[in-house]
Amino acid sequence: SFPFLTLLLSQLYISFYFLFSSTWSNLLSEKVDQMMEWSSRRSVVRMNGDKFRRFVKAPPRNYSVIVMFTALQPQRQCSVCRQANEEYQVLANSWRYSSAFSNKLFFTVVDYDEGADVFQQLNMNSAPTFMHFPAKGKPKRADTFDLQRIGFASEQLAKWIADRTDVQIRVFRPPNYSGTIALALLVSLVGGLLYLRRNNLEFIYNKTGWAMAALCVVFAMTSGQMWNHIRGPPYAHKNPQNGQVSYIHGSSQAQFVAESHIILLLNAAITMGMVLLNEAATSKGDVGKRRSKKLFSVFFFFLFFLLFSLFFPFSSSSYSILSEAIVRCVRKVMCLRWVA
Repeated sequence: SFPFLTLLLSQLYISFYFLFSSTWSNLLSEKVDQMMEWSSRRSVVRMNGDKFRRFVKAPPRNYSVIVMFTALQPQRQCSVCRQANEEYQVLANSWRYSSAFSNKLFFTVVDYDEGADVFQQLNMNSAPTFMHFPAKGKPKRADTFDLQRIGFASEQLAKWIADRTDVQIRVFRPPNYSGTIALALLVSLVGGLLYLRRNNLEFIYNKTGWAMAALCVVFAMTSGQMWNHIRGPPYAHKNPQNGQVSYIHGSSQAQFVAESHIILLLNAAITMGMVLLNEAATSKGDVGKRRSKKLFSVFFFFLFFLLFSLFFPFSSSSYSILSEAIVRCVRKVMCLRWVA
């Protein structure tokens, strides 16, 4: 009887194995077909809590999914979410209409107002956030895109996806002629000004004008405008849970656009204080008035220098170098120009 029982159990195991395999395969095929159908309609598939759990979290799944967790509803007032969504759409369209498009990678989005339970399930308290859910296994730390440090430009997202999935996406952007038009207008404006003043071009040799133009370039570069152009960081960050808006990044490895504007204004104010101090020291006139101008200039300079140190502690090496350079310049001005 023992061999008969063994044979019976073997037959039952084989039957259940093939039945389970067939069911598992059919379920996987249905999920892939459904994702392909949704992707054919729009490059980014919108998901609520149920769809997310069924097509992203639950097995079986042989495809990778990129999910953008966001808050796009107007009442959320998340301008960063809208900017990130535009870049995400560009990336998804580039993948959808490329020759390499396949059923191995899908782009999806979960809005907070449509899937708040998903945010709670993942202990997520900020938006936008990009995550990669691999075909096998659970997401690792590197499967969460470091948006605060890298920014959300489509090209940066494509590099991250290539690193996590080995899928290469070439980003195709719609043509944008705004830069060309702005350059043409600028050249036309300068050319028209020179033509109108063709008989009197002395203003070209105005040292003050060139100095102001040079300072504008210096302020733009030292405040991080080029970094913003390359990385494409958000203007500010709004916490979708409590609505608190952060204009200054908590890390020294990244910054918001608003932060660079604050740095620009503070640098301009500090420089203005140095200029006023120099003018007060070199001007001629009543001694009392000159002393008052000096005191006002020193107060003006240190006021904004104090604000700079409060907003941006000098633990960051870049800010330390800037502050040391400012202090050295002020010492030279005070030593050489204090007594006229």
